[in-house]
Amino acid sequence: MGKYRKNKRSSLALALLLAAGFLALAPLSAQAFDWPAGAAAAQKIQALKQEIYNLKTLLAASKSKTAIGAQSYIAVDLSTGKTLLQKNPEVVHSLASTAKLMTAVVARENLDQEKIITLTPKMLAPEGASPVLYAGLGVSARNLLKASLTQSVNDAAEALAQSAGKQNFLALMNAKAKELGMKSTVFVGVTGLDQASRSNAADMAKLVAYIDKNRPEIWEMTRDNNFWLPNAQGELLKFMNMNSFYYLPQFIGGKTGYLPEARDSFAAVFEINKKHMAIVLLHSPNYRSDTFKILNQLKTKI
Repeated sequence: MGKYRKNKRSSLALALLLAAGFLALAPLSAQAFDWPAGAAAAQKIQALKQEIYNLKTLLAASKSKTAIGAQSYIAVDLSTGKTLLQKNPEVVHSLASTAKLMTAVVARENLDQEKIITLTPKMLAPEGASPVLYAGLGVSARNLLKASLTQSVNDAAEALAQSAGKQNFLALMNAKAKELGMKSTVFVGVTGLDQASRSNAADMAKLVAYIDKNRPEIWEMTRDNNFWLPNAQGELLKFMNMNSFYYLPQFIGGKTGYLPEARDSFAAVFEINKKHMAIVLLHSPNYRSDTFKILNQLKTKI
């Protein structure tokens, strides 16, 4: 247990270092260390190691001095709809896992969240699986949605879609995009693994605005850093939150994405001076450092 306490102190120290930056981390949410009953020490230690790594990565990004590297980005004041920053907002790129935001919207609006979905090998076929999800397991739609939004588990998103009929689910995603005026957007899959799911920063900002106004529970899920489920052996495993900014109180919610061909993508909302700001980055070499730079620029515009 000595090592456990040492790791915990180290992560808190890193949180304090980040607190000195533009977006103060402190106090680090107690949720980060609120282990569920039944979580073994080995799982707790592994989770803490991941927390420390995440904090170090975020700290390094906050100190980056390079220019914004994203090929396309936009920042929109959601209270007024005014675009405050932009670069190539109409240029279309592959979405990677930010596509799961539309998956989440359709799942929330068309599926009973308490519905138990029995996982099949076909549902578990996509790359990016979790050992907690296995054939024959019954999982609620709500927990599958959490898995797809936090750790970006592809088979969780696939299970949601197949439970409603894959083609029907995709049709609903594209219909929603049309409803929101996302004219340059097309979804051919629910995970973002397929490069043919494409959009631009301006369109994705419309989706972000819709979620912020109508489906804030999706943002709550993307901030969740304490989501655990048992594997086939009954061992609790943590779904690591891939949305690094969940440490920051100004982070309202969002979703990351990555494909080698698409590089980093990010679609999120931050609160600055009590206003919600949508930030979308596409084809970024480092979404964390790019986001910090945009946030710093927004400070002078609000």
